[in-house]
Amino acid sequence: MNDSAITAADHTFQVDLRGLVDLLSHHLYSSPRVYLRELLQNGVDAVTARRAPDAQAPAAITITVEDGGLRVTDTGIGLTEADVHRFLATIGRSSKRDELESARRDYIGQFGIGLLACFVVADEITVVTRSAQAADAPPVEWKAGADGRYTVRALAREEREEPGTTVFLTPRRGSESWFAADRVIELARDFGALLPYPVTVVAGGEHTPITDTPAAWDRPYPTPERRRAALAAYCESRLGFTPLDVIDLDVPLAGVRGAAFVLPEAVSPAMRGKHRVHLKGMLLTENADGLLPDWAFFVRCVVDTDTLRPTASRESLYDDESLAGVRDALGGHIRDWLAELAAHDQQRLARFLSVHHLGVKALARHDDELLRLVLPWLPFETTDGRIALDEFARRHPVVHVTPTVEEYRQVAPIAAAAGLGVVNGGYTYDLDLVHRLAEIRPGTTVTELDPDTVTAHLDSVDPSAELAAASFLAHARAALEPLSCDVSLRTFQPVTVPVLLLDGRDARGERGRAEAEQDAAGRGDDLWSGILGSLRGQGPRAQLVLNHLNPLVRRIAGLDDLELARAAVEGLYGQALLLSHRPLTSAETGLLGRSFLGLLERAVHQPNPAE
Repeated sequence: MNDSAITAADHTFQVDLRGLVDLLSHHLYSSPRVYLRELLQNGVDAVTARRAPDAQAPAAITITVEDGGLRVTDTGIGLTEADVHRFLATIGRSSKRDELESARRDYIGQFGIGLLACFVVADEITVVTRSAQAADAPPVEWKAGADGRYTVRALAREEREEPGTTVFLTPRRGSESWFAADRVIELARDFGALLPYPVTVVAGGEHTPITDTPAAWDRPYPTPERRRAALAAYCESRLGFTPLDVIDLDVPLAGVRGAAFVLPEAVSPAMRGKHRVHLKGMLLTENADGLLPDWAFFVRCVVDTDTLRPTASRESLYDDESLAGVRDALGGHIRDWLAELAAHDQQRLARFLSVHHLGVKALARHDDELLRLVLPWLPFETTDGRIALDEFARRHPVVHVTPTVEEYRQVAPIAAAAGLGVVNGGYTYDLDLVHRLAEIRPGTTVTELDPDTVTAHLDSVDPSAELAAASFLAHARAALEPLSCDVSLRTFQPVTVPVLLLDGRDARGERGRAEAEQDAAGRGDDLWSGILGSLRGQGPRAQLVLNHLNPLVRRIAGLDDLELARAAVEGLYGQALLLSHRPLTSAETGLLGRSFLGLLERAVHQPNPAE
């Protein structure tokens, strides 16, 4: 062997116990409030362990608020001195973890670090315990400080005659508020209202019962209406809102029961649901996510489970195959609820969709099952009014859809009068969903509405009338040529509509290009102007269709004063633009101002008597 060879030696990790206690007690948990949950959990598990071989063993947990701190007593299995050294003084060691997996399912905790949560609010923890399994073993006192040091001593038998455990906390300076009677009662009810054993808070001589079982969703009710009302009241008290509806949740194989509450106000589909989850009756978290599929954003849940795994801090659920299975099953319950409403209670479904239609539309685009479930009931703006898409498709085998709100507003009155079925696809998600209508309703044709379809339903005017208006039309076309807009004369219903502006996306794009070209030329930017000029399209231009059935249009077309006629045409074009509610270009804004001032000047002009 080479003399310079380095020999390896075994070493053990050096643990700064005080630092480890500080890490676990101050950084594992999100809030000091969990200290009481951990004390309740230890008490419940101790009682469960004692009652496993003896179902008649006493089961009670008492929380006593004292001037010097807090005392929590349980009638559980207790510990011997050997158990104290093995479990209380060894971080990460849990009596529950040493049991078989099947046995551990009866316990809430299993990580062996829960008692450390008390160091968030206490400088000292004292445990006095007596084992129910070793009747001859004396009571034991374990006293630990936040610095990681502890003492253990045996007590006289009379110092604790009955089996069980008492934990006493001495509050840390600045944490006294966590030991106030009102705060303790609030926390105990929050965490322990559904626990299987009686929990009582004693403060100032008063005994306050905490447990309130069975859970609201497990209680019998005389009628479905009474059940819904009771669960709605529970939602208001626990979640802070009155739900639109209540959905029962029950997954027996996963030991999950509870209720989903439909939010009364619209929320973003991107918002992750914050659900209230109990583990064997103990509140685990009020902010669980991942419990429901992403598409079920419109509900908040309260459930109790005895199989899902908590994380080490017991403030969230471990995302594993079990949670994935429960998530799918709970999503199935919510889908069944939607299907039941669709089949038997359209009034409640309509009330739900009136609030959450936007979010439902967002998710239905990517969820075929949800799409088939709700699309027939989702309301859309159509030429038949705001109705469900399924009803609209029954009336119109060919469903026309406009890609923008502006195009819909331009053609809706004329399309309705001509019997065309048009849906406004300009709102968020609507265009995609309307196009998918044909997938779930065979025999329905969906097509985007184009100007040619509209003009095909407009009637030509008498040739003699068009000839008589030829001079007027020429001046009108010249007036709108700078805006890349043609002018034509047709007849259509309703008579009250004087003009129709057919302005598709291609036409708007070409007009925007032309305006940018003019602006570049005006700035002397010949290069950019030339580039834009080379991109000049050959597509259709916008059309201003004048309705010859309208009396105003006929009077304008018969004007001898061509300048007045020109101003009137510009005014009609401006009105059509305003009705479309689309943004105006600078050229269109200039035209509106020019036509308004021109017509106003004509209206107030007083002829000079000398003329």
